[in-house]
Amino acid sequence: FTKQIISGKPVILFGDGPSARDYTYIDDILAGIMKSIERPFQYEIFNLGESRTTKLIDLIEIISKCVGKPAEIEWQPYQPGDVEITYADITHAQTLLNYKPCIPVEEGIQRYVYWFKKFYNID
Repeated sequence: FTKQIISGKPVILFGDGPSARDYTYIDDILAGIMKSIERPFQYEIFNLGESRTTKLIDLIEIISKCVGKPAEIEWQPYQPGDVEITYADITHAQTLLNYKPCIPVEEGIQRYVYWFKKFYNID
């Protein structure tokens, strides 16, 4: 989405906007992975995520604010099999690993956009 917004191209969204996902910053996921490696667990399965949802349309708005350009949305019909809401139940990871995601979506997107602009030499 970031590339489309920066370049002024439309962002294609399927459905009518309420779909929500559990967007988690990579540093939080890596912290959970490291905690799982550091302990002698055998055959444990951990869900790592933020455990709260963000609507896709809100995510695009956050990206737009960080980029400093409005997003042009091109709405398309729902795709077959699309799930409206998904999120990770991180209870097991919280209990056994003391896993606590700490980077809010807004801050994670801000960090990501900073990296994106630096990586692609965008002012």
